[in-house]
Parts: sequence; structure tokens; C-alpha cells
Amino acid sequence: MSRAFVKETAESAAPPERMVDDGPNPVTPEGLAQIDAHIARIEPAMHGETNVLLRETLARDLRYWTLRQASAEIAQPAADGTVTFGATVTIARKDRTQTFRIVGVDQADPGKGLISFRSPLAQAVLGTRPDDIVEAAEPLGEITIVSVNA
Repeated sequence: MSRAFVKETAESAAPPERMVDDGPNPVTPEGLAQIDAHIARIEPAMHGETNVLLRETLARDLRYWTLRQASAEIAQPAADGTVTFGATVTIARKDRTQTFRIVGVDQADPGKGLISFRSPLAQAVLGTRPDDIVEAAEPLGEITIVSVNA
């Protein structure tokens, strides 16, 4: 039989591990609270779960959040008006303004105006100040820093 028609994993295979970045995990105070809440939710759910696959999934998620908590470092935004981690930034580009907060990877939620410090937009504006103009690669283009709030 051809390998193309054989399942690669068994129905009862454990879920794959979640990727965890090496090094520190910069977080806002709210981001750390979210991590703590995930752990507080998963621990009791895992102890009461009888389904083996769901229990393994919960155990995997608990390992992930425990590692994220252990490597978490609360980063405070700069008070001097520079765009840094945790800052709320208003920018103007392509005839519109946009306000967002630069946060950690796990806290990012673009729909709520929370973008990861690793995103191209955050990378383009980190280190700038109000009235600075950034020439970012397309599709971002020219970005004017309107305001920065710690």
C-alpha cells in the first residue's frame, strides 16, 4: 500500500507541544495576569478531566503557560515619550489614524488594538517619538508618530 493513504498519527496520539520562545518573555502587568488566569483555569480542569486526549491537551497547555510565566518579565513603557514595549501609540498613515498598544506575544489581539512587539508595525515604530516619520517597507509605507502614552 502506498504511504500516501496511511494516517501519519494515531487517533490517540498526544497533541504536539506548543512552541515556546527561548529567553525572556516581556509582558505588561495585564499580560502577566492573563498568564496567571490561564494557569488557574487549566489546573483544576486537568484534575477533573477523564478523557485522556483532553487531559493530555490540558497538560500540554499547562506546560506552555507555566513556561511563559517562568520567563515573564514585566516591562514598563518609557516615560520620556519614546515608543517602547507597553506604550500606547497613535500613528497616521495613508490618510488615516490608528491607535494601538505594543504588548507581548500572548497578549496580542489586533481587534482590540493590542499588537505584538514582534509585529512589523511595532518593529517599525519602536524607538521613535512624536512627530517622527518612519519609512517602513510596504505595505506599511510612511508612518507619522502622532502621540505616545506610557
